[in-house]
Amino acid sequence: MSTINVVVKHQGKKYDVDVDTSATGEVFKYQLYSLTGVEPDRQKVLLKGSQLKDDTDMSKVGLKPGQMIMMMGTPGEGGGAIVRPTEKVKFVEDMTEAEATQQAGATPAGLQNFGNTCYLNSTLQVLRSIPELNDALKSYKGEQSMLDPTSQLRNLYDMMSKTQEGIPPLAFLNALRVAFPQFAERERDGHGYAQQDAEEAWSQILTQLKQKLKISEGDAARDASFIDKYMGLELTSVLECDEPGAKEAGEEPKTSKERLLKLNCHIDGQTNHLRDGIVNGLVEKLEKKSEVLDREATYTKRSQISRLPKYLTVHFMRFFWKREVQKKAKIMRKVTFPHELDVVEFCTDELRKALIPVRDKVREVRKEEHDIERARKRRKMNPIDGENAQGSQSSSSKDKKKDEKKPTGGDVEMTTEETFKTDAEFEAEKEAEVLAAKKELYTLINQDLLKDEGANQSGLYELRGVITHQGASADSGHYTAYVKKTGVKDPVTGKVGEEDGKWWWFNDDKVSEVEAEKIAALAGGGESHSALILLYRAIPLPSADGTQ
Repeated sequence: MSTINVVVKHQGKKYDVDVDTSATGEVFKYQLYSLTGVEPDRQKVLLKGSQLKDDTDMSKVGLKPGQMIMMMGTPGEGGGAIVRPTEKVKFVEDMTEAEATQQAGATPAGLQNFGNTCYLNSTLQVLRSIPELNDALKSYKGEQSMLDPTSQLRNLYDMMSKTQEGIPPLAFLNALRVAFPQFAERERDGHGYAQQDAEEAWSQILTQLKQKLKISEGDAARDASFIDKYMGLELTSVLECDEPGAKEAGEEPKTSKERLLKLNCHIDGQTNHLRDGIVNGLVEKLEKKSEVLDREATYTKRSQISRLPKYLTVHFMRFFWKREVQKKAKIMRKVTFPHELDVVEFCTDELRKALIPVRDKVREVRKEEHDIERARKRRKMNPIDGENAQGSQSSSSKDKKKDEKKPTGGDVEMTTEETFKTDAEFEAEKEAEVLAAKKELYTLINQDLLKDEGANQSGLYELRGVITHQGASADSGHYTAYVKKTGVKDPVTGKVGEEDGKWWWFNDDKVSEVEAEKIAALAGGGESHSALILLYRAIPLPSADGTQ
């Protein structure tokens, strides 16, 4: 190995470095990292007017002993601080099963099938993806009985958090069948339990939790229902008679409010997208007696959303009662749905007025963040072009200053040399602008919505869970669940890292990881797996200091 000693200058300091000429530019950068604390991807090393790349062969750059090399860049957040771990390193094979379950990348627990209980397993897995529900269940001090579904759900989720194996949800299943006998229905031949509808299980479990699971509301006189707070939406409806005679006789439209736990997506021959089905579900035709006409008349009920919960359940109305065969048949039509859902258009004028400024600012901030990331990638791939693009504005500014300082007489005015911003400085400036935009975004949140912790404050939702059905009817086939993977939580700071975009597929006790593209294939169009229930969560918004 031949080496050449060079001098690297960085922020006024000089470092003697022995360069291995058989290595690459990346190795050299790691040498500089150990000396300066500046991460390799934040370094700009200049050799003969060009920037050193990671794959550069150091034997071909023409280094000479004692040569001065300029390096620019600053450490990132936490960069340069190499500290000894405060806790003893523990290997996975030395951990308990509960400890291993909490590690990054650990596969979550599945649920065993007790004969046609896949409808329940898939429902429980998607509900478990709601962290606030898990926290509320841990604090549940209600009826401690083997027949109380709420306490049994708490115990089941606690067991699931401590293992990666398939768990038998027998205690909860028994409690559910006692509370709701429909789930204890037997097969027609008397052998085993009958298949059930996952949507009915979802609705009945939420009904039970709505009654039993209460959370403190601070100064409120009584505790609030967790389900109403985090999953309840409100519809404001106007009921109006379609016949002109009723209006002429003085019949006025009637306005009413209704609390629901899900938004229905009605499917007909024109439904191609989730939006189409939601629009269909918000308009309803009714037959009722008109007091003015003194006879049956047709009415139209038009509904708008007046309260959006943090967690929105959307139900695809795929099953209907088919009289000829005396069972629930399935609508096979393909209906696509988005990973991000904007529901502002379905809201009342008052709610829309509160949501639109926040939603539009969110999109503006996202664009700025996207531009920064795109510029960062461009500089990595083409450092020379990135440097020229970055410096062009400063160059024109420099020329302008020179023109302004041209001497008018015989005296020559001395000018100071123009300095260019480093990539790190340029990036920091842009990130400061984004931080300021996030702080402004927080100020746009409606104050009434800000006080409602369980409400959506932007009108935008991100998809977190999907319950699917495979087969031709609700009384047969197979249910599974998909849940989006969460970022890894730092046990020390509590901060959750970025998500990788992948999903967990829960097929009873079999759990596997799938790519996001798999979710798009759940739109239906045949007897294969098609979405039945979607769980959306309000997108996270920044706090007052601009952090998430």
